[in-house]
Amino acid sequence: MWRKIQLAISKLDRAALVRFFGALFGLAFAFLAAIYSTVFRESGNLIGTAIAASVALLLAAVVGFATVPYLAKRVAFRRVRDAFDYEATREGAAYIFLIIILGIAALNTNNNLLFIIVSAMLGAIGVSGVSSWWMMGDIELEISLPQHVFAGRSLIARVTLKNVRRWTPSFSLRVVPPKLVKHEGSLRWEKTVFRFPPKRPPNREWIRLPDRSLRRVAPEPQPPGIFTGSIYFPFIAAHSSASADLELKFRQRGRHVQEGLGVSTRFPFSFLTKTRRVSLKQELLVYPSVEPTEDFFDVLPLIAGEFEAFVRGRGYDLYRIREYLPEDSARNVDWKATAKTGALTVREFTREDERMLRIVIDNPAPGAVSEKAYESGVQMAASLAWHFSQQDAELNFAAAGMEPRDGVYDFLSYLALVGAEKSNDFLRQLPASDAYNIILTAQPRGSLPTELWAKSYFLFISES
Repeated sequence: MWRKIQLAISKLDRAALVRFFGALFGLAFAFLAAIYSTVFRESGNLIGTAIAASVALLLAAVVGFATVPYLAKRVAFRRVRDAFDYEATREGAAYIFLIIILGIAALNTNNNLLFIIVSAMLGAIGVSGVSSWWMMGDIELEISLPQHVFAGRSLIARVTLKNVRRWTPSFSLRVVPPKLVKHEGSLRWEKTVFRFPPKRPPNREWIRLPDRSLRRVAPEPQPPGIFTGSIYFPFIAAHSSASADLELKFRQRGRHVQEGLGVSTRFPFSFLTKTRRVSLKQELLVYPSVEPTEDFFDVLPLIAGEFEAFVRGRGYDLYRIREYLPEDSARNVDWKATAKTGALTVREFTREDERMLRIVIDNPAPGAVSEKAYESGVQMAASLAWHFSQQDAELNFAAAGMEPRDGVYDFLSYLALVGAEKSNDFLRQLPASDAYNIILTAQPRGSLPTELWAKSYFLFISES
């Protein structure tokens, strides 16, 4: 026990303690000087009153300028960084109104009981502020999100609050999203030309001089956030944590960024809603939706048929039974089918070692297709990639600005952020491959490379 006390004493900031107790003594002497100034005033000693009042003011000023800034700088940076927001409640407004009424009544009647009641009510506000601050102090926030998120699919995020205090619990905490701050943009000087008279046609003014004007530049659009709701934690025991699951669902693909969260409470009397801002930056990449659509179900049998026709050959999966050809091997003859039909037939298998499929995105130029058609094309590409990744096929992908990748999640990450851009005739620069191609493009049919028609299936984005 004695060692713990010595260790605690060794961790104290002695310089801060000296300043602190010095400030207490200074304020005590200032209070004493103020009392003496009152005594001198009652006795009619004006000089003593002026001296005592001046000493009191001087001591208070010295404490304020010499001690308070020093102690403020000694506060841990983490506590300085934690900012609080306050929001009035209906209960708090009614309580303040009642205090005002009782205060006016106490001043008019000089009733000591009313003064005591008003003082107690004001003290309750202070107790509420200290208690709520204590509830949110030493609380750590952690967020857990899934690694892969698809638009249109529900996901579960886990929010954890950890109480690092050893002895005291926390009550009635709520995790809330931060308040939205409207950004009006920044002011920027731009080069202009001073013209006089201003209403004359261009280049026909009497005076033309270089000039500068101050204009407001619109802010860059911010990515959408991740959390919109709130989670309530009624109780967190000392030196423990509590977790809660929150269901999230994103309608659109893209990058989502969460710039901080808030831990709020109305404990204990609900006079104010106090929120402590927690510095937290969480990024989430939302893939396009891979849920099958009517268009997907329409084209999938056609693509599968063309792909199976392209990869038929030797293997283990039976593709079809057909008539015997001179170049066929005798070991592939189906004797049962030959006996039934009376003609020599052979079994044809798919080539399992050559079921290679490549999905190609020919990104259209901006304005070439409507936004709805473009998003439908992106979703179609994602759905096809997700479907064939679960089949017995060797997948790879190609797109403008994307390195050739084999992983389906790499391709979905590309689709999550892709936007319309000029691709500089990407299909004619497509590397040669033995794989069968599924090509999504917005180019007219007559402008496509002829060498791709024999081993490709084209999906036209403009017709999505």
